[in-house]
Amino acid sequence: QVQLVESGGGLVQSGGSLRLSCAASVSINNIPAMAWYRQVPGKQRELVAVISNGGSTTYAEFVKGRFTISRDNAKNTVYLQMNSLKPEDTAVYYCKSIFSSSSHWGQGTQVTVSS
Repeated sequence: QVQLVESGGGLVQSGGSLRLSCAASVSINNIPAMAWYRQVPGKQRELVAVISNGGSTTYAEFVKGRFTISRDNAKNTVYLQMNSLKPEDTAVYYCKSIFSSSSHWGQGTQVTVSS
């Protein structure tokens, strides 16, 4: 069972930056892909960014050029650097580990962007 713990959320003004962290309880070298999702009340959870264990990345269109996903295998941690934040980025952000036959979620961290 993989345990994921997110941190780094908070309140920031529009245009500001935050860096989210997702610490895994196992070596992320063995996890094929890690992803960040976000969810606002009343809406479905949506994919923000994915990074493979080879380092390739994919981003949702609405964060391209503003967010960067990265991984530090030595620390078993995945990051989401969020720049030029907008009020519409306000959500609970979740980390997810993706295997071929299973996945695991963290508990989420709240990001609030004020206008």
